[in-house]
Amino acid sequence: MTDQPAQAAIEIRDLTKVYKGGKRALDGINLTIPRGQIYGLLGPNGAGKSTTINILAGLVNKTSGSASIWGFDIDANPRNAKNSIGIVPQEIVFDPFFTPFETLENQAGYYGVPKDRRRSMELLRAVHLEDKANAYARTLSGGMKRRLLVAKAMVHSPPILVLDEPTAGVDVQLRQQLWAYVKELNAMGVTIVLTTHYLEEAEELCDRIGIINHGRVITDKPTRELIAMAQEKVVQVTVDRDITAPPSDPSFEKVELTDERTLTITYMKNRANAGQVLSAVQAGGLAIVDVVTRDPDLEDVFLNLTAAA
Repeated sequence: MTDQPAQAAIEIRDLTKVYKGGKRALDGINLTIPRGQIYGLLGPNGAGKSTTINILAGLVNKTSGSASIWGFDIDANPRNAKNSIGIVPQEIVFDPFFTPFETLENQAGYYGVPKDRRRSMELLRAVHLEDKANAYARTLSGGMKRRLLVAKAMVHSPPILVLDEPTAGVDVQLRQQLWAYVKELNAMGVTIVLTTHYLEEAEELCDRIGIINHGRVITDKPTRELIAMAQEKVVQVTVDRDITAPPSDPSFEKVELTDERTLTITYMKNRANAGQVLSAVQAGGLAIVDVVTRDPDLEDVFLNLTAAA
């Protein structure tokens, strides 16, 4: 256990935050985010995700507990901790009268990056903003501003990049460009921490996922393991004739008549399998013409876990 903080990108222990008036935003959070991974931090609105990120960024003071970034305690070594992380905030905030190039140069100066080691144009190329280097930032579209924030978070080459709802309000094409860049950064060894409401993004991108609800961590597992927790499966069955009443069977959790010849059957995979479900349909005197199955996904797990919590 002694060497764990050195191996972790972020180590959080018993982190609490109580605001004036008694609102408890974080209630003893424990998280270990491994180095080199894309880690998803999920939860409903108000769950405590942004509070956690703001404490790591030094924008909010914790009430108790500890946090270390790249092995540096945020209290004992605040400068080193801050230099080890880049934060892309939810809100688009920067001076509209600076050009993207000037924005990155100013940010690099803030972090004490020497002029000969600044990578402003390289970063603008990476986020597809090279042609806007000398345009006023206020003339950029929302998607361009979002990408500029990613570049701004990377000026000091931090080993950890945190993206707080980075694709909110971004169109599909820009979202794909952003994720392509994030994957490139991760391939180069940058640890990525992502909060998102788009569960399909988390499922596709993240190696591991933690879910926060009511200021507590309710699960923290590899993504595949988390999805395997989903027990509910759906099979859509098309039959050879019109159905007057949907069949019933103990293996069915739920059955719906989608149209005159299509049944949508939900079953629990720990209590039945697709073969049993189809046999039950045939036993009702119906011949099966077509079958479509839907595997459980992260959304199913998320909804079940947050509902239970």
